[in-house]
Amino acid sequence: MRKILFLFFIIPILTSSISSCNSSKAKIDRGYIVKVGDAAPDFTMQLTNGETTSLSSLRGKVVVLQFTASWCSVCRKEMPHLEKEVWLPNKDKDFILIGVDYDEPLEKVITFAERMGITYPIALDPDAGIFSLFAHKKSGVTRNVVINQEGEIVFLTRLFDREEFENMVEKIEKLLK
Repeated sequence: MRKILFLFFIIPILTSSISSCNSSKAKIDRGYIVKVGDAAPDFTMQLTNGETTSLSSLRGKVVVLQFTASWCSVCRKEMPHLEKEVWLPNKDKDFILIGVDYDEPLEKVITFAERMGITYPIALDPDAGIFSLFAHKKSGVTRNVVINQEGEIVFLTRLFDREEFENMVEKIEKLLK
């Protein structure tokens, strides 16, 4: 009888522990297919000004990729903070912030950037090909990927959480010292 009672109490506890481990993992990856410590995948992108560049050509700089879209309300909330707190203080250093617009046409992206009042470069991401190198295609935008001078991913954000954003800014500042 004791064994049956013991199992009656232990099985739910074990099931609950396993379930919480799985949900913790889902929370940690937040739709990303990359993780901190990974080498950032290389790709080529076209900026709205017509220039083409690759991630590998930016080695030696701290790079922030901000995945965004005009239809994303959280992106619109975050962008002024990126402009003021990340881009403007660091744009004259070995640093680049590039907004990567999720599958929208050039004219729409240019209008969006102008309306938001941002001056950092924006890249086009037709068919979300760049996005899908970093995150599951259906996992949602409003993400920042911070890449160090050696091309290693050192910080990942999802959505706009003020505390996480401040931690990202601090990480960027440390990398630029």
